[in-house]
Amino acid sequence: MFTASYPASFLPEEDGRGFHVRFPDLPEALTGGSDFEDTLTQAADCLAEAIAGRIIRGDDIPFPSKPKRGQHLISVPLLLAPKLALYLAMREGRITNTEVARRLGVSETVVRRMLNPRHATKPEKIQAALSVLGKRIVVGFEDAA
Repeated sequence: MFTASYPASFLPEEDGRGFHVRFPDLPEALTGGSDFEDTLTQAADCLAEAIAGRIIRGDDIPFPSKPKRGQHLISVPLLLAPKLALYLAMREGRITNTEVARRLGVSETVVRRMLNPRHATKPEKIQAALSVLGKRIVVGFEDAA
């Protein structure tokens, strides 16, 4: 099962004010914040942009590594996670947009929109696309750390 949370290192700024953030699995994802709470918010936004950029470019998206001591797990935002799941399922199966569209009985444009991180897609549509790929989304929740 794929859990859409990536480890991030929060490193104190040299002046002692805030943190800068690095995601070991996504080297392009760098950000920072003025305090711990702001850093958490900025890290989630940065992760979303890194994942969205990779989807748009058609790049590989690594599975999250196991967090090391001192790292924080940052979750892929809820609206992007289903698109990420579809993208990964299609890449895993080497299945094209056109083939998913054929299986769903829709145009390729519909599938392209499902994968577009900037397009609002109803979760039911992505769930249907995952289903024709033999996948499903499992929702969970846990205590915030």
